[in-house]
Amino acid sequence: MGTFGKAKQLWDLQKKARAIQKELKETEVEAKAAEGKVIVVFNGEQHIQSVEIAEEMLIPEKKRDLEKALQQAIAEAVSRVQAYAADKMKAIAGDLNIPGM
Repeated sequence: MGTFGKAKQLWDLQKKARAIQKELKETEVEAKAAEGKVIVVFNGEQHIQSVEIAEEMLIPEKKRDLEKALQQAIAEAVSRVQAYAADKMKAIAGDLNIPGM
């Protein structure tokens, strides 16, 4: 492949990366904990978009339960977002012809 071919391939990869980045920004992942009493939503860039907490969780006696539920919901959402982003990036990695990807 000549220099022009490599430059075009690089440009195509950059275009795909920008499209994936836009898609990730627009993608939302929701995770629930404490039987749906705590809900968090992240976008595909791992930025938190919203948090919903049921009224019954907002009492001093439920403080520890709320903390655990928030940790669980956030961890699940981040894990899902990372898996989704990794799946999307595999398309680009495949185009690079890197062994093992």
